[in-house]
Amino acid sequence: MTRPAQNLEPVIEIAERRRDEALAECARLQTEQRQAQEQMDQLVTYADEANRRWAERGAAGVDVTLLMHHRQFMAKLDNAMAFQQDVLADRAQRVQRATAAMQEAERDLASLRKYAARQIEAWQQTLQRREQKHTDEMAQNTHRRRLENDSNFQPMS
Repeated sequence: MTRPAQNLEPVIEIAERRRDEALAECARLQTEQRQAQEQMDQLVTYADEANRRWAERGAAGVDVTLLMHHRQFMAKLDNAMAFQQDVLADRAQRVQRATAAMQEAERDLASLRKYAARQIEAWQQTLQRREQKHTDEMAQNTHRRRLENDSNFQPMS
């Protein structure tokens, strides 16, 4: 009698690969999200520094052309931060979907493993019942032979 879980091993291996791929994709997307956040942090830091320097420079007075260039630069920086905010939102959604896919793959794998364990347990119980039946039959036969031998026994006089 073959072990029932042997039939499930290829399916479990596929589920493990699916789970591992989902884990890897989730990790990759989390890295992308972290990098996008780092870029956003750099943009914010750079904008803060530019505004601080402008405030220091503005205290001494500036001409109109320089003011125009600063405003254009800050507008471009604001656009870059808005774009980066959209990138961050997209990365967050991707991480969320990947996490859900990873959790689903993990649940599927756990279910398959639990099913395989139940199949093995049922198989083992069947084997134990067969073994017990065989043992009982052997004991019964031994007892019957003993009774037959006892009844066939005739003392010598």
